[in-house]
Amino acid sequence: MSDEFTFRLLATDGGARRGEITMPRGTVRTPAFMPVGTGGTVKAMYMDQVRDLGADIVLGNTYHLMLRPGAERVARLGGLHDFARWPWPILTDSGGFQVMSLSKLRKLNEQGVTFRSHIDGAKYEMSPERSIEIQGLLDSDIQMQLDECVALPAKEVDIARAMEMSLRWAERCKVAFGDQPGKAMFGIVQGGDIPALRERSAQALTEMDLKGYAVGGLAVGEPQQVMLDMLEVTCPVLPQAKPRYLMGVGTPDDILKSVARGIDMFDCVMPTRAGRHGLAYTRRGKINLRNARHADDPRPLDEESECPAARDYSRAYLHHLVKSGESLGAMLLTWNNLAYYQALMADIRSAIEAGCFAGRAREISQAWEDGDLPAR
Repeated sequence: MSDEFTFRLLATDGGARRGEITMPRGTVRTPAFMPVGTGGTVKAMYMDQVRDLGADIVLGNTYHLMLRPGAERVARLGGLHDFARWPWPILTDSGGFQVMSLSKLRKLNEQGVTFRSHIDGAKYEMSPERSIEIQGLLDSDIQMQLDECVALPAKEVDIARAMEMSLRWAERCKVAFGDQPGKAMFGIVQGGDIPALRERSAQALTEMDLKGYAVGGLAVGEPQQVMLDMLEVTCPVLPQAKPRYLMGVGTPDDILKSVARGIDMFDCVMPTRAGRHGLAYTRRGKINLRNARHADDPRPLDEESECPAARDYSRAYLHHLVKSGESLGAMLLTWNNLAYYQALMADIRSAIEAGCFAGRAREISQAWEDGDLPAR
């Protein structure tokens, strides 16, 4: 443990990086996947389970928590760590993406965003300063700047305008955050699918000398190759000695390819959302438990998994739970999916340490491509 927020690289293998983020509430082993606890809960999971699967850090969402139960209320109740019974590191995103994507009525200007809640239509204002204030009330360990995320495809002039304003907002967030020992504020690289804008954003944020940097505005509908191309122009501009976080990504394949390009941190709702909709992630690829072919299959999802949900329950039973709409189906498949994601990250970290990441990545990808084993 450390009283300061620090990041150190332990090994590199090509573009892949193995590191550690250390802060007062714990150490985050990177590359890391952060389960998404949008409203103070990782859906269909106990927080103790999430920790036992290997998660060092979870994500909370400023937008959702400010609407319900309210940041001031969470602060009065001891902060998000006590409220959610998660004493380890928490990263909160700024709420900007949700304002843009969930609020049908919103008005954006230099000062910030005025929007109406998607829950009850109540009017709220979110400025860079207010976003940091809310994250402070939640008492998160890593706080994100407020930014404007433009959905792709978009006109270059609109992407450039949003990127430049996001840089100005980053400066304001940095001032609002101030000096908080043991905590960090990350800036967010924007620039859409325009390489020159991505480079400009990354360089300007680097000059602000922040404690970490995120890449935002990707995995929003563009082809995977566009995302990877943007990482290839962005990561070399960012400081080697600071952590890099790719926001909202993604599939296991996205993670594997992004690690190869120098990304250290990930978050995504995909494993939890997929679990609630009958889809399992395994080392042999995705398995849709809604499919009728599983109705008489006594095999588990993965007999070699350390996760009881993957190892001890038959596919026939999981299929039954999913088709019947039983809550246990969502719980077991979410458990399986998060277990798989954390096992994948541990595998990646070990491969980087051993200097065999590229070869191991090919093996992992080949197993996905080979697909599920046929029923005996």
